[in-house]
Amino acid sequence: MTVRQLCFVVFTVLALSVGQILFKLAARDMRPGDPWLEQVALNAWLYVALAVYGVATIVWVLLLRHVALQLAYPFVALAFFFVPLLAHWILGETLRWQTFAGAGLILLGVWISVGWPAR
Repeated sequence: MTVRQLCFVVFTVLALSVGQILFKLAARDMRPGDPWLEQVALNAWLYVALAVYGVATIVWVLLLRHVALQLAYPFVALAFFFVPLLAHWILGETLRWQTFAGAGLILLGVWISVGWPAR
């Protein structure tokens, strides 16, 4: 995988992670008792989240034209690291030590699964 392709993989994972934060913001705006269809139709956060996911999907599909899925896909696991960090910074959610321990294991798993550095 080239550096450029790696940048596109990381962009995609970050975009998907940001999308999760946007989905959470969309969920926060929904009020119990209000008509569900109205909540969805008038939820700007939801539309932004879907747009971010759409862009991430397009980049991912274009990337897969040049990179093997078995090489690119393990990087998606990095979202398990990025989402809690973004949730902490943007939503004020608590970070626990388990998040960092799990992230370390995930990073190790990605490193092992992609065989980095390639020889």
